[in-house]
Amino acid sequence: MASSRSLSGALALAAAAAAVLAPGTSTAYATPPGVKDVTAVLFEWNFASVAKECTNTLGPAGYGYVQVSPPAEHIQGSQWWTSYQPVSYKIAGRLGDRTAFQNMVNTCHAAGVKVVVDTVINHMSAGSGTGTGGSSYTKYDYPGLYSSYDFDDCTSQVTNYADRWNVQHCELVGLADLDTGEEYVRKTIAGYLNDLLTLGVDGFRIDAAKHIDAADLANIKSRLTNPNAYWKQEVIYGSGEAVQPTEYTGSGDVQEFRYAYDLKRVFNNENLAYLKNYGAGWGYLSSSVAGVFVDNHDTERNGSTLNYKDGANYTLANVFMLAYPYGAPDINSGYEWSDTDAGPPNGGAVSACWQNGWKCQHAWPEILRMVAFRNATRGAAMSDWWDNGGDAIAFGRGAKGYVAINHESSGLTRTYQTSLPAGTYCNVQSNTTVTVNSGGQFSATLGANTALAIYAGKATC
Repeated sequence: MASSRSLSGALALAAAAAAVLAPGTSTAYATPPGVKDVTAVLFEWNFASVAKECTNTLGPAGYGYVQVSPPAEHIQGSQWWTSYQPVSYKIAGRLGDRTAFQNMVNTCHAAGVKVVVDTVINHMSAGSGTGTGGSSYTKYDYPGLYSSYDFDDCTSQVTNYADRWNVQHCELVGLADLDTGEEYVRKTIAGYLNDLLTLGVDGFRIDAAKHIDAADLANIKSRLTNPNAYWKQEVIYGSGEAVQPTEYTGSGDVQEFRYAYDLKRVFNNENLAYLKNYGAGWGYLSSSVAGVFVDNHDTERNGSTLNYKDGANYTLANVFMLAYPYGAPDINSGYEWSDTDAGPPNGGAVSACWQNGWKCQHAWPEILRMVAFRNATRGAAMSDWWDNGGDAIAFGRGAKGYVAINHESSGLTRTYQTSLPAGTYCNVQSNTTVTVNSGGQFSATLGANTALAIYAGKATC
């Protein structure tokens, strides 16, 4: 749920512009720890299906993390956004119970994949009823958890993003806003996160973080039993807005929405040649604190980014993101939709990829094979950039790898200059071999809207 999600399905995301690190901001526990920084976001997959996918696909492919949708008990309803209206902190949502969740964490860990949980701690629900786990609730009363005293005094909706108090004390699309400046609320939220940590969770994506004061979030994070848990915050940049993403980098990573917005514009309407200094060179957050993505569950629905319906533009944008050394990438993996409110097929049960509407972008061969490329080239800066001034680009990762993307409407044949050692390499995009000569050069033909990627250590296909 984006910080601008409406209950009716209307979505509004702020426009993108430049930002720099705030003076005096320190970075703590940013970028996913470990040697594998790619996260597969299995949106609305149930926990049993996530467990199987960790074993069958994510682990073998080299994904470092899987992000699961909110596990807490929530309001009833078939729409996906019901997951973002919690009514208790019991693991009792549509995706599975505590046992299924624990089994998923254990199974993913056995496959070498760490688990990030999408956590909803800014707010509770917008109405009253009985939750998915049987808990009764009203908007400002959650028996045994929160009462009216635990919510902010502003009970009207957020209306003015130029007003910090309005953004962080009023109600996001009518959802009961927790008073995160209050000791009891901080302790209770930390208790929920610590409960997840006891189950082996490795990190958290903080939903609607922009609507929580950065100091409140830092206080909550300081109470974690594992202060090194990965921490990724949803703070949508808005030009001229009172609350800015840079305020949150002291606690961990911040999702860089401008990265996704601008990739859509470049791949759809501009030249890939412009991407030579993408990232911090465009005024974005520092690479070490940026969570990046081509799309997420909100933006794919509201049209602000590319999505699975965009064909080669979408696929190549993901290839670029995984090849380019900026930020920590999320691969969004969801399901087909025409109704933007529609919940997951089969209640979140995935029997097989590419069936029953499940898109499984994380397993598309062009995307999947770039995860190993990213792992193999980790730590190497960009080198040997080439472009044709238009939509054909190529660049290296020092002596570790090289990628070429032809987003032109016709094929391209040329000789590329790399910093790779001489030898034979597998082009993982097409499972064909490439020979690099003693001068670091190779020749190749790329069809329209295709890519090439080679890396050290991968000689055979």
